[in-house]
Parts: sequence; structure tokens; C-alpha cells
Amino acid sequence: MVDFIHFGIADIVDILLFAIILYQLYKLLKGTAALRIVWTIFIVFLLWKLAGAAHLRLITAIMGQVISVGVIALIVVFQPEIRKFLLMIGNTHIVRLFSGRFRKNMTTTAFKNEINTVVRACRRMSDSKTGALIVFEKDTPLDEIIATGDKIDAAISRELIENIFFKNSPLHDGALIIRNHRLMAARCILPVSDREDISPDLGLRHRSAIGVTVLCDAIAVVVSEQTGSISLCQGGEITHNISPVVLETMLNDIFLNEKEEEGKKK
Repeated sequence: MVDFIHFGIADIVDILLFAIILYQLYKLLKGTAALRIVWTIFIVFLLWKLAGAAHLRLITAIMGQVISVGVIALIVVFQPEIRKFLLMIGNTHIVRLFSGRFRKNMTTTAFKNEINTVVRACRRMSDSKTGALIVFEKDTPLDEIIATGDKIDAAISRELIENIFFKNSPLHDGALIIRNHRLMAARCILPVSDREDISPDLGLRHRSAIGVTVLCDAIAVVVSEQTGSISLCQGGEITHNISPVVLETMLNDIFLNEKEEEGKKK
């Protein structure tokens, strides 16, 4: 029986932390085949305990050996999910604070000009049904992703963005990364989400946008090549078929509001 007399604050904190970890794991695995594996493991573990309680020694011994060896197998099977979970932890504000990772100090005007330029480019590409995938780096560095593409390190301009995603351009495949108000690299390869709850109508660009925003705090903007519709993805959640005006409003809310909050804290 649980000793409620000695149930104190430490126990409450312990339970809350465990619940938070379980919730984060669920968010990470939601919509993926890995969630089914987790449920299967839970059922096997439950059957093992029931077999032990029923004194079924042979089954208990066999299942016990399977579970003990299975821990190593799980590390191999869930290697991508473990990596994603560690990246999610590393993306928390507390970890970034201790790591000393701060975004370059930029003025509000610089953010507005950057957003306005990107929105104008997306408007024109939407009208011409030119596919595009633009990723804004925030606090989490995207060095590994930038290394997969062609480095540009150029000032942001509507003309350059449109030329990069022009259908006959050698740079139009992959993502364009924006860092510190500069076009840092093009033709970058993003992690593709394997979630099963994603609509089959969404193509590789949309899945890549979801994939990268699940791993870090980046913001992804997608222009569909088939329909010309504009989408914005943040935290693994995608907002479809938004107008350029709405896109500009959402980006301003994301970047300018954070900039104002940082200024108040200082």
C-alpha cells in the first residue's frame, strides 16, 4: 500500500515531471508507427506481469528474457525518435539559456523588412504556382541542415528568392534557410516527417516543413507547386491556404512579438 503519510512535495514534483515526460513522448510519437510499437511493448509488459502474478513460471521466464534483450533492440528501433526527443529537450528555453545561445540582436525594422520581402516573394510565387520552401532559423542553430545545401550568404531580396525557386534553377529543389536576416543557403535537405496523420494530398515540401519544425523552433513557409496555396508551419503544426496578408500577420506575431518581449525583459 502507498504510504500517504510520507507523501510530500518531492513526490508531487516527481509525478509531475514523469507526466510531462510522458506527454512530450506522446506528442513526439503521435501519428507515427512508433506509437503502435509503444502500445505493443506496454501490452507485452502487462502480460509479463500478469503471467508472474499467475505463477506461470515458464512464460514469465521466457518473456522476462525477451524484455531484457528488447531494451537494447528498442534503442536501435527508436534511434530517430530518441534523437528527436533529445533535440526537443535541447530546444527548451532553459537549455538555450545555459548554453548561451542567443539570437543576434536586430531591430524591429529589420524584422519587418525581412518579413515584407519574403511575403512579397511568396505572393508572386503563389500567383505563378512556383513551389517554394523557406525556413526561418530562430534560436536553434540549423548548421547541419545548412551544410547539406549550397551556401549563399546574401542579403534578402524578392528577386533573389524568386530566382532561387524558379523551376529551371539548379537551386529550386530543397529549402532556403534564412538566418540573421540573410539568405544563408539554398537546396538544403530537411528531415521528412513520417507521421501517418498527414493528409496524402500534401507533398514532400509540406512534409519537410513539418519535419524540421518538429525538431526545432524554426518557422517554415511553403508555396505549393500544384495549387499555389501558401502554408505556414510552426511546432509541427501546419496552417494551410493562407493569404499573403495573413502570412505577414502571422510572421509579425511570431517574430515581432518575441522581439518586443525580449526588449521588455532587458
